[in-house]
Amino acid sequence: MAEESGQERTHAPTGKRIEEARGKGQVPRSRELSTSAILLVAAGVLYLFGTRIGAESQHFLYAGLHLSPAAMLNQRDLLRHLVQMAGYTLQWLLPFLLLLMLVVLAAGMALGGWNFSSKALVPDFSHLNPLTGLQRLVSRHALLELVKAVLKAVVIGGIGITLVYAQRRALLGLIAEDPLAAVHHLFSMLGLLFLFMAASTLLIVAFDVPFQLWTYNEKLKMTDQEVRDEMKEQEGNPEVKRRIRSLQREMSRRRMMAAVPKATVVVTNPTHYAVALRYDEGKDAAPVVLAKGADELAAKIRELAREHRIPLVEAPPLARALYHHVELDRPIPAVLYRAVAELLAYLYQLRVAQPGRTPVAPEQWSVPAELDQGGK
Repeated sequence: MAEESGQERTHAPTGKRIEEARGKGQVPRSRELSTSAILLVAAGVLYLFGTRIGAESQHFLYAGLHLSPAAMLNQRDLLRHLVQMAGYTLQWLLPFLLLLMLVVLAAGMALGGWNFSSKALVPDFSHLNPLTGLQRLVSRHALLELVKAVLKAVVIGGIGITLVYAQRRALLGLIAEDPLAAVHHLFSMLGLLFLFMAASTLLIVAFDVPFQLWTYNEKLKMTDQEVRDEMKEQEGNPEVKRRIRSLQREMSRRRMMAAVPKATVVVTNPTHYAVALRYDEGKDAAPVVLAKGADELAAKIRELAREHRIPLVEAPPLARALYHHVELDRPIPAVLYRAVAELLAYLYQLRVAQPGRTPVAPEQWSVPAELDQGGK
């Protein structure tokens, strides 16, 4: 994608990117680490048990070739002898092979951890493309692999040649020794030589592990567009989110407007704000704001109030305070109790007033100045 769009991969991979790569079977691995671990274990076994291995090899060779003339002419005896030799071989090799298998698993998990993906089993036919193969041959990764191969040859080969040269007299001296002692001595020397050469592979591992981690990180780096796309997937498309918020506001507005007919009174500014209050002495500990709105929404609230014959009271300071400081379906704060009590008292006067005697609304409302936004 980066190549198609011309964008450079400059952003470190995100957690989601890494998890997707692991799902495809892409994890950092170091073949040099596994190889070095196997060589070290094998060399350690050869060095520690070289004499025993030499003796057992001699016994195995003797037992394999020690056959009577009658047994050599009998197919059944030959088959039985072959099975015995195979069992003997398995008896000695099985623990060693199991140990190597555990070492391979541990070395593989040491860098990338345990990961199984069925997608990694699907064949990728793009690897058969000769153009892709040529690109890999001349890539930076191929150059680094070449440097690593040369380094392996120089380090391991140089140490091997140096050790053999240092033991040249001992190797030539094996000719003069007793055959059995020479075999034991040879296995001991080979174990030591093998151990040093295996230990030299740790230098390659020290180079290869950081290289593999760096290569893995470089492959998973992201472009600016990929980062933006992932953010959209995680946080949601901004346009969709705006649409959802718009729908939520519309639904909330409809519920609010449906609650206006249940109001006890509607307080107005008189034109800019409208707040519908409900107060049921047997249900509400304090008056509750059922609906509120400004401008067009305030006009709709006033219209609904007239349709359902709900009293409209002009109390600009109280309307502004309720609109700005009280949420929907919440009771009024204690600082507005006195002002709302004045409002309810006025409503009571309207309810019991004699025909032709309309009470006068309070000119001043007990609204704290800090709550009356826009009252200046």
